[in-house]
Amino acid sequence: MSLNLKPLGDRLIVKPLEQEEVTSGGIVLPETAKEKPQKGEVVAAGPGARDEDGERIPMDVSVGDNVLFAKYAGTEIKLDGDKHLILRESDILAIVE
Repeated sequence: MSLNLKPLGDRLIVKPLEQEEVTSGGIVLPETAKEKPQKGEVVAAGPGARDEDGERIPMDVSVGDNVLFAKYAGTEIKLDGDKHLILRESDILAIVE
């Protein structure tokens, strides 16, 4: 997929990883009944924020990282029909290794 968006500052574009949820009884839950995903893959990253002197602060997260993010963080957008989130690096809780 080629992105036509370049995040600014310490922003990231994350593709949420949807997981099909099945109850213990074998019922598949529709998307409307599921909780919002909190795990995703970073598909684009900005250059990093600037400090008081105007110097770039390198990002700890990079493209390709699988991350956990705050439940209601970010702005949801659609790219090529897929849901993506624009998040600040501070919305990322952890990198999944």
